[in-house]
Amino acid sequence: MDFFLLFLSFLPPLSRRHPWRTPPLGLATSIGDGDWGTHAGGEVWLTLPYRKLRRHLQARMILRSHRRPFLPTARSLTTAAVAAAVRRGDLSGAEEAFASTPRKTTATYNCLLAGYAKASPGRLTDARNLFDGIPTPDVVSYNTLLSCHFGSGDVDGARRLFSAMPVRDVASWNTMVSGLCRSGAMEEAKAVFLAMPARNSVSWNAMVSGFACSGDMSAAEELFSNAPEKGDAVIWTAMVSGYMDVGNVVKAIEYFEAMPVRNLVSWNAVVAGYVKNSHVDDALRLFKIMVRDANVQPNASTLSSVLLGCSNLSALGFGQQIHQWCMKLPLSRSVTVGTSLVSMYCKCGDLSSACMLFGEMHRRDVVSWNAMISGYAQHGDGKEAINLFERMRDEGVEPNWITFVAVLTACIHTGLCDFGIRCFEGMQELYGIEPRVDHYSCMVDLLCRAGRLERAVDLIRSMPFEPHPSAYGTLLAACRVYKNLEFAELAAGKLVEKDPQNAGAYVQLANIYAVANRWDDVSRVRRWMKDNAVVKTPGYSWIEIKGVMHEFRSNDRLHPQLHLIHEKLDQLEEQMKAMGYVPDLDFALHDVDESLKVQMLMRHSEKLAIAFGLISTSPRMTLRIFKNLRVCGDCHNAAKVISKIEDREIILRDTTRFHHFRAGHCSCVYLMDCTLRRKATRKQTRMAKNFTDKAVSPVAPTTTSPELEEEEEKMPWATPLAMSAATRELSVMATEASTVDAMMLFLIVCTASTACFPDASSMMCRTQMRRLMALIPITVVAGRRRMRWRSHRPLVQEYYY
Repeated sequence: MDFFLLFLSFLPPLSRRHPWRTPPLGLATSIGDGDWGTHAGGEVWLTLPYRKLRRHLQARMILRSHRRPFLPTARSLTTAAVAAAVRRGDLSGAEEAFASTPRKTTATYNCLLAGYAKASPGRLTDARNLFDGIPTPDVVSYNTLLSCHFGSGDVDGARRLFSAMPVRDVASWNTMVSGLCRSGAMEEAKAVFLAMPARNSVSWNAMVSGFACSGDMSAAEELFSNAPEKGDAVIWTAMVSGYMDVGNVVKAIEYFEAMPVRNLVSWNAVVAGYVKNSHVDDALRLFKIMVRDANVQPNASTLSSVLLGCSNLSALGFGQQIHQWCMKLPLSRSVTVGTSLVSMYCKCGDLSSACMLFGEMHRRDVVSWNAMISGYAQHGDGKEAINLFERMRDEGVEPNWITFVAVLTACIHTGLCDFGIRCFEGMQELYGIEPRVDHYSCMVDLLCRAGRLERAVDLIRSMPFEPHPSAYGTLLAACRVYKNLEFAELAAGKLVEKDPQNAGAYVQLANIYAVANRWDDVSRVRRWMKDNAVVKTPGYSWIEIKGVMHEFRSNDRLHPQLHLIHEKLDQLEEQMKAMGYVPDLDFALHDVDESLKVQMLMRHSEKLAIAFGLISTSPRMTLRIFKNLRVCGDCHNAAKVISKIEDREIILRDTTRFHHFRAGHCSCVYLMDCTLRRKATRKQTRMAKNFTDKAVSPVAPTTTSPELEEEEEKMPWATPLAMSAATRELSVMATEASTVDAMMLFLIVCTASTACFPDASSMMCRTQMRRLMALIPITVVAGRRRMRWRSHRPLVQEYYY
């Protein structure tokens, strides 16, 4: 029996201080602060606080030595010290206690060996050296080393050790079966299971759990039906988790409801399974039943699953209730719960609360830092994300591969292309982290947003492993922005080849054809979808009002307040047009009349959700809208104008990031609105001024100076002769590295030419720019100069991407 449990049996149930007889001198000197006094009768007594006894191992081991026939020896106390350090995860403390033990027993060795097994992988060598130093290893020593081999992934070494064991007990066989199951060697595990001389409930549980984790539910169910004892909650929980993992929620609930006894792990398995299978409403409902009706106290794992469900559903109100409830429990100081809360607030659009909570956390691990960096990245605050990454390194926290995914995501959403490339190249050099498929996918996205499509394609082809479909999806989305049909067809073909049922590939390609007015190709793609039985994922938006989720689809006709919503939208449409709003018909992807296209755009799900939020909340209250697909570009432009008209902040989350609309501006990055934040340098500003001064005369010069010819060779987009061609092909941009900077320069030159060029090219330029005008004024930043297009209220429209 554990000495600690035996010691607690002597404590009175309600006493906080208790007198103890004087222990041996060696123990008395190590107890610490205590009140020594003389008891009636001349006996010496020691009074210690109860909490102090719980903290000090030696104080736990004090027994009534004068009235009990046994007394812990120094050898047993040092063994208990090693075991206590291992239990609390202090492996260095366990090694110090072990090293200070003069006379070690096999039990002392086994305690430290268990610590190495718990710390696996990485400590197999230390465990092996320690095992070789045991004078007389017992079966526990062999079993512990066997666990250490499996924990470090050394399955062959575990096989050799198991074969060399002089004596095996049931625990030895169970360790072998469990290790093989975790390693995925189910056939070998089954052979070992059948060869066992005796089996207990642990053996059956290990096999059922192994088959369930591997997805072979038929074998798991067969073993479950043959199990002699089914009263253990472990074997039932294994079946529930297995069916949840394969997506059979109905069968999992059948097993859960048939369980004779449920424990916390069983409830956690169902809640986590609901969240994993996108049954978030059921997960939250079951959590309420668990706490209120079943009176089961949740742990950190439960709350993490529930908060993940709140994040997926964007249920900020319910997440705040969980946060308030956590503050009343000791779990509020848990790193796991704190990290889950930070992630929940970030994903629900409340970045300020996430920052405040992150700053109040008493302890942070690398997962906590990753959650906050990812939050900044999702909200487009790349500067804060990178600053937090630097602070993380300064505090001595080693980044992992997920950290760099978050940093690269921040670079994507803030246009830090060069910095992202340096991070990607420095991962292995500085931190020894091998780039994974996630990092390559981020780099493809980063290059695509910077307009470097050819480099993105080269990177995809040079990957050391098979590219993830998301890389081709990113390329396909970029091709729509840059009107690159060649790469679009390449990316769509690869996506369909990898996943024939991927509706996104067909839809994106059809949209690109529609923008190019190639309606025959659009019909052909839609026939492919019909022939392959591909179903397009319907787009919908939702908003939480007073704890109730309101969902909207495009041209929705089911909401009870639809009449008021349409009235508000009609009112907003008039106000927006007065401010220069022009619907972007490129996002009305149907071959219908222009007036009908405008009407379809005004009934998109994002606009319906925004209008409902405006009529259902108090003035100036922040609106949080969520969409299951990428936000429509026209709805994005409309949201900016609405935020200015209503004087509200509108936070809109799509599948890629958060958009914060404030006073007519958005936090995200655009192709033409200071595209990817790659501002023109002072030299480019001077170059633009030079071109402007020489090219704005009423009659364009027929000859140019050598200096001007030299500059034109460096930047052919900015030449007066290329002005009209560049205007006509404004939507078809090259993919060289300097394209974005050239585009910035082109906009600056166009700004001057509209005021001074009277010829046809000037009129063409002004006409084309008017077609691309957005709803609100746009500022083109060139170094420290700020130039604004002032003619005609609508200004340059940015392509949303």
